[in-house]
Amino acid sequence: MQEDTIAAIATAMTNSGIGIVRISGEESFAIIDKIYKSKGGKKKLSQEPSHTIHYGYICDGDKVIDEVMVAIMRSPKSYTMEDTVEINCHGGTLVMKRILETVVHYGARPAQPGEFTKRAFLNGRIDLSQAESVIDIINAKNDFALESSVHQLRGNVKEKVKSLRHRIIHEIAFIESALDDPEHISIDGYGEELDNKVTDICDEIEFLLSVSENGELLKEGIRTVIVGKPNAGKSSLMNVLIGRERAIVTDTPGTTRDVLEEQINLDGITLNIADTAGIRKTEDMIEKIGVEKAKDYLIQADLIIYVVDASASLDRNDKEILELLQGHKVLVLLNKTDLLQVISEEDFRNVLSERGLYLPIVSISAKEETGIKELKNVIQNMFFKGEVTCNDQMCITNVRQKADLQSALDSLFLVKKSIENQMPEDFYSIDLMNAYEALGSIIGESVGEDLVNEIFSKFCMGK
Repeated sequence: MQEDTIAAIATAMTNSGIGIVRISGEESFAIIDKIYKSKGGKKKLSQEPSHTIHYGYICDGDKVIDEVMVAIMRSPKSYTMEDTVEINCHGGTLVMKRILETVVHYGARPAQPGEFTKRAFLNGRIDLSQAESVIDIINAKNDFALESSVHQLRGNVKEKVKSLRHRIIHEIAFIESALDDPEHISIDGYGEELDNKVTDICDEIEFLLSVSENGELLKEGIRTVIVGKPNAGKSSLMNVLIGRERAIVTDTPGTTRDVLEEQINLDGITLNIADTAGIRKTEDMIEKIGVEKAKDYLIQADLIIYVVDASASLDRNDKEILELLQGHKVLVLLNKTDLLQVISEEDFRNVLSERGLYLPIVSISAKEETGIKELKNVIQNMFFKGEVTCNDQMCITNVRQKADLQSALDSLFLVKKSIENQMPEDFYSIDLMNAYEALGSIIGESVGEDLVNEIFSKFCMGK
């Protein structure tokens, strides 16, 4: 338990119907007794049962600050596993600040960002993966990210990691015992047995890593760039996807000079989408800068949407764009199908195949808003095989956790290499222990204080 008592405003600092000031620590009840008055003026909350709510007033001496409802939770049955008080007051920024100042005046100190959740972790209520899921829930941008974070908060990552660690430490213990007592514990043929067990663990970790690729995209959003030559309909497509007139649309080629960025939710998939300048040869210095920016964004993209004007013939600008698409995940849109088509899907497939490109093609009309549903379906199939989900309701979406999984996998590969090279058994123990420690870092069982502080510093105030 932490010795000092902390307090913070746990709701957003904006005018709203309700605000909450949270207090946690050994002095929580002593502080609330000094500033809370029941309607009758006699009730002390320190004498009331846990998990009850009480109506009264918060006062600073004889001055009433606000009419409130106060919830009390005694240790260890609280979020932090400490005595906790939550003051539900009116949601004005001034009154919340005034109540917090009063709580601090009577013995608490202002909490640091994420300090309540940090105490929940340090006091053993949740592990580090669950703590990180709390901020992921707050920052969730789509239904998948929210669902994935909730599953992690419920402990599915913790249970999986503990299972893997248990299997590894069992082998370490066997090796150490055999080395200490070779007369009674035989390790003949153990290398082959261990190799099979390590292979099974590696397969499970590799699966988690493979799923994490999609999980990270779904959590953070797919970096999507719309490219094409001028007047192909890129800005019109942008406006259709975000549902409003964000980009200027004219018949004049080269209208878009800079990159326009928006985040959209496309049937559960978050796209961090950028509309770029039309790629073409130009002598206009400002437009030329825009074209170079478009090429830079294209290199960094997870998905490139190449918009082709199907009502016009291909030219040298299209050929330049096709060269830039090599090695990227690309969706081709044949736009302006509401006009007389000069280029068909079959024509364009032939153009692509000549360059060794085999890309999905969708015919649309951004003006008439046709083909958009098929566009969404193709994106889902390109990234998630048509399903926006993670198998078994478990998906690693945290970059730190993913790095620890990879580190554990690398160590296990070294174990397999040592077995293959018929190295002494104590070599196995070293790398098995490194894998064990890497997995422990995911749930916070082998992390340093600096990393813990860095993780919780990213939390919002009051959480």
